[in-house]
Amino acid sequence: MLSSPIEEIRDRLDIVEVIGSYIKLQKAGANYRALCPFHSEKKPSFFVSPSRQIWHCFGACGTGGDIFKFVMKIEGVEFGDALRILAQKAGVELKREDPKLKTERQRLYEISELACCFFEKQLKESKTGKEAKKYLLDRGLKEESIKKWRLGYAPDTWQGLSDFLVSKGYKREEIEKGGLALKSERAGNYYDRFRARIIFPIFNLSSQTVGFGGRILENQKSKIKNQKYDEVAKYMNSPGTLLYDKSRILYGLDKAGAEIRKRDNCILVEGYVDVIMSAQAGFKNVVATSGTALTNFQLKNLKRYSDNLLTAFDMDVAGDSATKRGIDLAQTLGFNIKVVAMPEGSDPADIVSQNPKDWENLVQKAESIHDFYFENVLSKFDKNTLEGKKEISKVLLPVIKKVPNRIEKSFWIQSLAKVLEIKEEDVLEEFQKTTYEPVRARGPKGIEQMDQKTRALPPKTRKELLEEQLIILVIKSPKNLDLICEKDFELFSSQTSQILSYFKKEGLNSKDFPTELNDLINYLSLKAEAESFLDKDLESRKIGLKFDREEEFKNCLREFKVLVIKDKLGEISKEIKKAEEEKDFNKIQKLIQEFNSFSKSRMDLEIA
Repeated sequence: MLSSPIEEIRDRLDIVEVIGSYIKLQKAGANYRALCPFHSEKKPSFFVSPSRQIWHCFGACGTGGDIFKFVMKIEGVEFGDALRILAQKAGVELKREDPKLKTERQRLYEISELACCFFEKQLKESKTGKEAKKYLLDRGLKEESIKKWRLGYAPDTWQGLSDFLVSKGYKREEIEKGGLALKSERAGNYYDRFRARIIFPIFNLSSQTVGFGGRILENQKSKIKNQKYDEVAKYMNSPGTLLYDKSRILYGLDKAGAEIRKRDNCILVEGYVDVIMSAQAGFKNVVATSGTALTNFQLKNLKRYSDNLLTAFDMDVAGDSATKRGIDLAQTLGFNIKVVAMPEGSDPADIVSQNPKDWENLVQKAESIHDFYFENVLSKFDKNTLEGKKEISKVLLPVIKKVPNRIEKSFWIQSLAKVLEIKEEDVLEEFQKTTYEPVRARGPKGIEQMDQKTRALPPKTRKELLEEQLIILVIKSPKNLDLICEKDFELFSSQTSQILSYFKKEGLNSKDFPTELNDLINYLSLKAEAESFLDKDLESRKIGLKFDREEEFKNCLREFKVLVIKDKLGEISKEIKKAEEEKDFNKIQKLIQEFNSFSKSRMDLEIA
């Protein structure tokens, strides 16, 4: 019988499946690898071990752990919340908690889920809710889509939702913190944020409700109490909360992730209904930006699934819209971008509702971002006039500057020279003069901030790294143990000495490691396997290249011994200085002899 829910969750869930639901994993020998989701990198240094059920990044951030640690980092939550997320995935029921012990975040999750249920019931049962549902059905949404995406309706009452949540044991202050209520400055009382609106719940990657979007109905214009319709926003979203940050979430990604990986592309649209209608028509690889600029964090999330983006919204290349800034950022991150040319005045939802085949044709005919930019700019300026040529280059050169791939960049420059009918050298000269401000993540929780946090981890000393590498080289080639003599064990840290002694006594295949060493040995074993995989890959690409494990170990051990002696010489020097101050000449003589002995040993090692 399992002793705790934690063990039961570990037993039921496979780390490869859990991590694979967030990032794209590739087989790497007995393990899996990927680009680390916690820092920017070009070569995959993130490894997952199915046999040990652990993960580790051997790159810049150097973090690692089990499934709980991964979910905590990727979702940005505390252990209790990661436990609940994984319990839900594993189908493990956690014992009912004392409400006082629940985290603020967990209570907000519960409030959001109850609000979602409340809105769903209002859509299904209330009179105005049924009118809202008819509007959705008339737009082309099917009953099954309304249920799947959990659409709802917020009644036109001041405190309908708030009173319901209070009756369930939650405080009005908590409801406000969840973004569902507002506090009147005059009266000091609370009222519902969403009223007389169709509600679109917003989910995180674990399909938990974290926020809401609301759209007012046209036929509700005159029914909104005490307000004129002109003063009320047509669309309304949850504000930033402990659960919801619009710069981190893409609507529909929790449902689209698997399909994006399968098709190896993602279609970006602007609205909730665009996503739902597209999914209904068979395009399940669609997510929405909800009218905001794409952020670094959102794009990093998408890059875990695919490098290919198709955009299906208005974009003015000559302007400085939020949409264009987002696409510029996607370019700098190396995405392959295509543009779905939308008929003027139409959005994906309109096209799908009229004829899903038309939407399919538009997606298939998506043109490269290069072609779209050129066509867009050429339609605005006359390439045959000097002013036109200058304006075209003024718009396109900064765009070309952002392209990270040099071959693609060269192609763009050649295309521009051809279009403007001028020498490529002249375009290149203007290109060199062009400057642009790099697009950066915005908001307090951007990926750059995460990277800075990660890089703040204290670095290991050279001696620590060498000791670690000696153990790894023993795991790679157990024969290296014979190269360590008894005297050498005195030089190692107690931990390294304990591990190597254990290997000598029990062998490397033993799984009964001392408990206090288990995590470290698992980490070093995974690192040894990761290095071996990369070594084989290097050997296969470089004919005749072979790694001499014994020579590598000898060199590593020699460098380690030199460092130990160097430290010892430093200590003796300090002792000599102290003895000189105390005028203890016998001690000075003894220390000098010791110093000379160690210096000779160091010299012998360096010559060997």
